[in-house]
Amino acid sequence: MSQGGNVPVNSLLIVASIIVVLVILILYTGKRLCDMAIKAEITRKYSMMIFAPNQENAKEKISNENARWLEENSNQVEIISVDGLKLKGYEIKAKEKSDIWVITVHGYMNSGYDMVEYAKQFISYKYNVLIIDLRAHGKSEGTYIGMGWLDRLDLELWIDKIIEENKNSKIILYGISMGAATVSMATGDDLPKEVKVCIADCGYSSVWEEFKVHLNKIFHIPPFPLLYTASLMSKIYLGYSFEEASTIKQVKKSVTPTLFIHGTKDKFVPFSMLDEIYKKAKCEKQKLEIQGAGHGESSEVNPEQYWKTVQQFIKKYI
Repeated sequence: MSQGGNVPVNSLLIVASIIVVLVILILYTGKRLCDMAIKAEITRKYSMMIFAPNQENAKEKISNENARWLEENSNQVEIISVDGLKLKGYEIKAKEKSDIWVITVHGYMNSGYDMVEYAKQFISYKYNVLIIDLRAHGKSEGTYIGMGWLDRLDLELWIDKIIEENKNSKIILYGISMGAATVSMATGDDLPKEVKVCIADCGYSSVWEEFKVHLNKIFHIPPFPLLYTASLMSKIYLGYSFEEASTIKQVKKSVTPTLFIHGTKDKFVPFSMLDEIYKKAKCEKQKLEIQGAGHGESSEVNPEQYWKTVQQFIKKYI
């Protein structure tokens, strides 16, 4: 028995052991959650939890058709990221000489192949197009998905490449979903004057908020403690936390005219994020809400309104 009401040493050891085990379990689970979200090889295994199987077959067929078109109509180009990754792109020049370039940026777990239909539209405007594969996507190297935060730095290298090859270039940044977050985040940095316009279709307000949505949607659990731990693991392994990877923080510093687009029925990146981003953006801006459109469906649901608005917005600045 202990003296003077002191807690027995054995009890303290048991409590300490339980705490250590819980901490280890939380750290391990947090690391697994981080890998599920941003480690490409593992993320692909869990993608069926987000995308319905019947959609995947149709998506693969379209992607294969786009891949053939892209291989036949483009020149492959590459850059080396600041951390040494080979990143691939597809360059499609207008038939008539043009100084206008559109860089198209795909979404989470997609690739440049998924941007072909958008590229064709810009080609019809007689613009040059650069379709890029983000790190850990398509033919680009990488173990971890950049979630827009690392990708914005890669995008800035692609911008530099265009300017090096065309001193008179006028550049449009165009992104869908994670690609929209990428281009929006990039506008918060000190971009070259050649970047004239940004078009962000269904981008998320921050990596933290987007993962919070899906943590609840898929696993029905609150953000504490696992999302906090996963964010910490991202900071350790990739150098950034989910909280700091914020579109909102970046657009507060933006001077690039931006068109923000979102479908009103989007549940993958909630429609409510449109206004959250739009209200904080300090740049010249416009928003387009497409009624009834789900995630990434705006150009399909109402192509006339979508492309008319895009073209009019571009012409205001180029």
